[in-house]
Amino acid sequence: MSEAQSFSAAPPPSPSPTRGAGSASRERWFFVAVLVVLGVGWGSTQSLGKMATATGHQPFGLIFWQLAVGAVALGIVSLVRRRGMVFTREAMVFHVVVATIGTLIPNATFYAAVVHLPAGIMSILISTVPLIAFPMALALGLDRFSTLRLGGLLLGLAGVALIANPGGGVGVSLGWVMVAMIGPLFYAMEANYVARGGTAGMDAVQAMFGVCVVGMVMAAPIAWGTGQWVDPFPMGRAEGALVMSSVVHALVYSSYVWLASRAGSVFASQCSYLVTASGVFWAMILLGERFSPLVWVALVVMLAGVALVQPRRLATTTS
Repeated sequence: MSEAQSFSAAPPPSPSPTRGAGSASRERWFFVAVLVVLGVGWGSTQSLGKMATATGHQPFGLIFWQLAVGAVALGIVSLVRRRGMVFTREAMVFHVVVATIGTLIPNATFYAAVVHLPAGIMSILISTVPLIAFPMALALGLDRFSTLRLGGLLLGLAGVALIANPGGGVGVSLGWVMVAMIGPLFYAMEANYVARGGTAGMDAVQAMFGVCVVGMVMAAPIAWGTGQWVDPFPMGRAEGALVMSSVVHALVYSSYVWLASRAGSVFASQCSYLVTASGVFWAMILLGERFSPLVWVALVVMLAGVALVQPRRLATTTS
């Protein structure tokens, strides 16, 4: 979800006064339907990622193919848009930095941790990105302090504590929870990096296409040199899950950018709640995971904290 949080598009222009109320209502419900589809689709990638590790595939081999599939999908989108990858010095620096802190490191820790943690727990923990990004933004002078948002941060920390509590009956390893939290930490760093420096003049699709291409080039020698290379053929259940996860992520992200440009970034940002909630339910459907009452409490507490930490400009929805 980090890409969605980092590269949100500008709000759309005001609707034409000549458009009928019925047309506007139908369009709004269409946007709502798209939002739900995006949230449900994106939420599946945590469970698909866990399935991809089922046969022992190692992180950087999986990351390479994830980026390769994403590069192909976004390359097709770029071809249709006739706006390809940007090769300026500023753009290349952006691609390398975001590929490192927004893909290689967090995805490596995700694939390492998801072997040992339920996918549903991973979906809950990923929602901590805005909770971690908030104090970072304060330290960088990118945001303002408020008591309400501090309360949201404390709620989020309470949610993590409920999951990580060894005596809480959740049944997960505290050590692997800490490893899983490395991903949200780096996603939060990525979000603040983009908020502070922008995207080097690129739109969201151009930026992520470049990140996928550069990240793929960076991941290949690491995967090969460390013995983590993954041969996707013959394609079994794990390899199919990897391809499906990569395609879903690339297509859903592109659709997210489209939705943000049409309905506004404020409206599109609500997708994050659906991603977390649907991720838990996908884990139950695809993997048969079941959770203790404490996990459901942690989910509610975490989402409440995220809602409070969101900047004030995200507190309203477009009409």
